[in-house]
Amino acid sequence: MVQIFSTFEHSTNLEIAITELEKNGIKKENIFAVPLTNRKTERRLFDSIHNADGISLISTGATLGTAFAVIGASVGFKLAWGPIYCGLIGAISGFFLGVCIDIFYYKVIKKKQRQLRGKNSEVILVIECDETQAIRWRIFCGIIMHSGRHE
Repeated sequence: MVQIFSTFEHSTNLEIAITELEKNGIKKENIFAVPLTNRKTERRLFDSIHNADGISLISTGATLGTAFAVIGASVGFKLAWGPIYCGLIGAISGFFLGVCIDIFYYKVIKKKQRQLRGKNSEVILVIECDETQAIRWRIFCGIIMHSGRHE
């Protein structure tokens, strides 16, 4: 006995293919379809070494920190504290403002948008059959998959 494993997106074509398998000699007990559920995960604020989603919370902070530092240093020439202290105050305040903007944006505005983890294959189909049938069903499944791509 040979087991053939394949993954499909759930559709009426998959139901038709399972029915055709039953009509052409594969017993119902030898066909096993497992539906998968894709887990939805919320975006994380901080990345780890093993998981990164490509969102940087410090990029806006660095940009605003640089801009506020230049403005603070320029204005600091006219103030009593001088350009260095005013530039440092501008850099720190701009950085924290940018991080707060990013946190607000990703936690409040984009809260409803979630990422799907993994691919979108929704059904695993396991067929148990003889080796002679396996060659025929591999060709048959290849024809189904080939015709499904052109629709």
